[in-house]
Amino acid sequence: MSQLSFETLSFKQEQNCLVITLLQHFQTKIPLDAVNALFPFNIINSHTIEFTKLPPEKAHQKFLFLFEKYLPHLITKLTGNKAIYIHKNSGIPLIGNVAFGIVYRNSSIIEIKPVTSCNLDCIYCSISEGLSSKKTDFVIEKEYLLEELNKLLHLINEPVEIHVGVQGEPFLYADMENLLNDLNKIKQITTISIDTNCTLLSKEILNRLAHNKKLQFNFSLDSLDERLAKTIAGSPAYNLNHIQEIISYASKKFKVIVAPVLMTKINEQEMEKIILFIKSLKHQPILGIQNFLIYKTGRNPAKSLPWPEFYALLEPLEKKHNIKLKLSKEDFHIRKTKDLPKPFHEGDIISAILKSPDRFPNTCIAVAKDRNISLPNCAFQKEKKVTIKIGRDKHNIFTGNIVNMLNNRIIRTQLLYREIIS
Repeated sequence: MSQLSFETLSFKQEQNCLVITLLQHFQTKIPLDAVNALFPFNIINSHTIEFTKLPPEKAHQKFLFLFEKYLPHLITKLTGNKAIYIHKNSGIPLIGNVAFGIVYRNSSIIEIKPVTSCNLDCIYCSISEGLSSKKTDFVIEKEYLLEELNKLLHLINEPVEIHVGVQGEPFLYADMENLLNDLNKIKQITTISIDTNCTLLSKEILNRLAHNKKLQFNFSLDSLDERLAKTIAGSPAYNLNHIQEIISYASKKFKVIVAPVLMTKINEQEMEKIILFIKSLKHQPILGIQNFLIYKTGRNPAKSLPWPEFYALLEPLEKKHNIKLKLSKEDFHIRKTKDLPKPFHEGDIISAILKSPDRFPNTCIAVAKDRNISLPNCAFQKEKKVTIKIGRDKHNIFTGNIVNMLNNRIIRTQLLYREIIS
């Protein structure tokens, strides 16, 4: 008899399935017949499962085998969308994709993205993320993310800021508090900033994080009219009073930036109300009003203002309320740091292996030389070898296209010849 307990997994039996939940928000189901064929089991509690006829080592081995087999069926509970779990043994590197993992733009701010998905459906979202999204989601094992980040920090070898800027809401990552605590222990990291819509934060969470003096919150707040705020958030569950309370409470304990997005003919009239709210707080956050920008992959409910017109709107508000509203690169002390070498460049022809679907339909992630590469117009076939022409390499974020079959044999011969003579 063996018992296995997991912090990041929970278990329940549902009809004819063993339901396994990963990090609270991701789920896969294993038919009971498939489980019982390998081992009889009992659920002891939500995080502990017992195997009645197996010794511990064998139980662990067989369970992980079965879990890995059904990981391709993982979904995001919030939306039902397909989800991919990236862990140390997944074979998927964490550098190369703008949506997940580590994004390093050769500057003193390193972005980390441990999760995708969002509990809102904001009308201006630049990547169309949220409750109505049909994109594939990603969730990353905390230990793997920290391990790869430490490799990059060793290369850079100077103080940096870590920015948790996910495609969605970061506090949907159930390991977020642990991740922030681990980042806080790394001396090379001087600031940890995190973008959040506030909805999943509570005073209790903020109290638990209060020891982290490196932590900075960047909050969304786009209207102080309750009906309009719900419309902009794309959710009737959006609680404006809660958001205001969290901003006020967090400002007492952390550095806070409030960053409204100004959309003409939608919330332009709300900017002055937001200024007055911020100025009413005893511990006044930094306020940085953002210009709405149109993105190809985004929801675009308004027109973008030309920058001179945008600044012309802010200037009288700055003078009237004696407040700075325009934040620049200098405000964040961004500086250039050591370049991360690129294993390939735009125009290169390389061999790679398909590892998983990417975020959008009919797109894939291929892997080569410790980088992942986004491929559009690609039907996923796991572990398929492909030949790719790199189309983008900026900041080690790679996209490419599969070389057409007519040229494939010639290019493969050229690659083989290069390997032989090198």
